[in-house]
Amino acid sequence: MKKIQMVDLQSQYQKIQPEIDSAIHDVVASAAFINGPEVKKFQSDLEAYLDVKHVIPCANGTDALQIAMMGLGLEQGDEVITADFTFAATVEVIALLKLTPVLVDVDPKTFNIDLEALKNAITPKTKAIVPVHLFGQSANMEAIMKIAEEHNLYVIEDTAQAIGADYTFKDGSTKKAGTIGTLGTTSFFPSKNLGCYGDGGAIFTNDDELAHTIRGMVNHGMYKRYYHDVVGVNSRLDSIQAAVLRLKLPHLDDYCSARRKAARYYNNGFRSNPNIITPVTEKCGEICDTCNCHVFHQYTLKITNGKRDELHQHLMDKGIPNAIYYPVPLHNQKAYLDDRYKEELFKVTNELSKTVISLPMHTELDEEQQDLIIQTIMEFV
Repeated sequence: MKKIQMVDLQSQYQKIQPEIDSAIHDVVASAAFINGPEVKKFQSDLEAYLDVKHVIPCANGTDALQIAMMGLGLEQGDEVITADFTFAATVEVIALLKLTPVLVDVDPKTFNIDLEALKNAITPKTKAIVPVHLFGQSANMEAIMKIAEEHNLYVIEDTAQAIGADYTFKDGSTKKAGTIGTLGTTSFFPSKNLGCYGDGGAIFTNDDELAHTIRGMVNHGMYKRYYHDVVGVNSRLDSIQAAVLRLKLPHLDDYCSARRKAARYYNNGFRSNPNIITPVTEKCGEICDTCNCHVFHQYTLKITNGKRDELHQHLMDKGIPNAIYYPVPLHNQKAYLDDRYKEELFKVTNELSKTVISLPMHTELDEEQQDLIIQTIMEFV
């Protein structure tokens, strides 16, 4: 049996190694390292895949969030609402821009932003909502967009963990995660479902004017060399990373399907244990290939018998990698402490930080590896 890894990028690379090696060689030979043809080709391919008018590549997912907020012209003191249960990058950029982060609780089943908490957090100073499509499942975008329209708010989708996921509206129509709000953002960090071999990110929008503004912002505010029309940053996707992403993009749906298959296998293995709560999909409850609503960037259990930390150590002792996303809620992080935050407002997040554990999840995971993981957990729990 192959060594179990949290993410097996080596095996994934080996399957497409000749194409990847050739593409990287071609970029090096061309010496078009920045804003070369590969960047333009990947941009066009991703626009077609997402069915969105504009993709603006940038240097990483955190930059994508920051530049999206800059593009909207948000001003110091404007409030931006986002989920408490997520990676710090989502709230980090809000604070960096001197905006006011407003953290709210999440749904206990999907771990995405709680709609009632969102509604209750809106004030006259609120200007934007950042729903995070956590672990690979889109937040309830239809309801979020309705709330945003009622209050004239921008919506910035954080799709770093859900590239390729679909959102299904009540009328049966679908859109890709990241293409529904005012703007969408994503990360191409190597471990993502669509990952490059370094850092990378992108911003999506159907708004022509906004796209034009952001295209200048990612390149020092320039539309013409040495003419700076807006205040910008240096955040460009390099050509080698674009070449890798362009070759991996046609495989993305297969990658997501492989992750769903592995998630189903896990779910079946854990189904009989009352101390383990397995992931659910908001659309149909089950994990199936008839819908693409969850792409399982992470496979995350809830351990309800109070022994999550002991299980984490037990798995580590057995050589089985695992992770806790996230052990400390953002409202309790030193950088984001605020007297506005009362513990009773974060009951679900506080519970999740004590009960969740994420297992190995990647495209190369096989049933023999999963059987060992399942057996080791079931024997302990």
